[in-house]
Amino acid sequence: MKILLVSMNNLHFTRWSDQLKESGHEVFWFDILDQGYSPALSWMNQIVDWKKGFLKKKGRTFIKKRLPKIFSFLSSKLDVSVETAFEKALLEIQPDVVHSFALYISCTPILKVMSKYENVKWMYSSWGSDLYYYQNIPEYLNDIKNVLPRVDYLITDCLRDHKIASKHGFKGDFLGAIPGGGGFELDEIQKNLKTVSERKIILIKGNQNRSGRALPVLEAIVSMSELLTDYKIIVFGATNPEVTAFQNEKELDITVNGILSHDQILKLMSSSLIYIGNSNSDGMPNTMLEAICSGAFPIQSNPGNATAEVVTHQSNGLLIEDCENMEEIKQHIIYALNNNEVLREAFQYNQTYAQQYLSRDKVTKRTLQLYQSIIPTHESN
Repeated sequence: MKILLVSMNNLHFTRWSDQLKESGHEVFWFDILDQGYSPALSWMNQIVDWKKGFLKKKGRTFIKKRLPKIFSFLSSKLDVSVETAFEKALLEIQPDVVHSFALYISCTPILKVMSKYENVKWMYSSWGSDLYYYQNIPEYLNDIKNVLPRVDYLITDCLRDHKIASKHGFKGDFLGAIPGGGGFELDEIQKNLKTVSERKIILIKGNQNRSGRALPVLEAIVSMSELLTDYKIIVFGATNPEVTAFQNEKELDITVNGILSHDQILKLMSSSLIYIGNSNSDGMPNTMLEAICSGAFPIQSNPGNATAEVVTHQSNGLLIEDCENMEEIKQHIIYALNNNEVLREAFQYNQTYAQQYLSRDKVTKRTLQLYQSIIPTHESN
């Protein structure tokens, strides 16, 4: 089976595509942003370096920085368009299925080509806020409504997004809700787990941006500092100055970190009693799933009830219903700190859940079955 993946190069895509590494399928990747050859994806056929129509090597960056108007003009006249490059790749490869990751990144730019070749099967994986957030922006909603009727197969990271897709014109086959990164290496994550009684860290995702809402969490933490004298507060992923300013909070044992490596984050999670992630929009939060695998008790926002598909409130975690409400978040933290038995039972439940639904082996097996299910009928005869 020939599979043509269309995506930007990021960690989620690498993790997902690695599931196909020894599948026996012939895998191609069209780098939609033309970011260049990826050594991490060396096992697949990469379609890169397709865009530059002028100054392919030296001088291009110089012109872009110093003479942006001239660069824009030359680029528009001489560079190869996404549609032209993708159509060329499509005709050369003749794939059994095209698989796009993220609608506005990897579906909209190739829609005209996919509409032209309507017999080519098209699969779309939605990520995070791909549908939930962008449906509220008119120009993006137009893209959503134009793309979804052409899509043959849909994979989401939460059941919520299948409902949204159906609302906006998807009539193809829903292949299921699967973790966006293709599951987690539980043996590696869980090899150094601490027991609940050994954990004294409250770990907070520090995003404060379009969707991230770390500030209400930190304000809640500061407002109850007298209850946290026995705990270490660690923030990661902080880039907003308002978040990094909490580093100097004298009443707390708090460390605010910028971007940490994935391994560093997993190590922290394996020692954390509570993990808090808060945003106004997301799919199924991958970081929260990693926290669950790592034994940290999740307190997580619940946009569109996506998180509630995995977390049952006051059972295996706590759901933040108003991501801006500092008082609600404060009460959730107090509840967790005062209910050790809930945390211990959640630890056991979440470890079992991870083994059943989040392990890399099981997710990969399911993923490969999905690809196998869409092989054209004439090939299976």
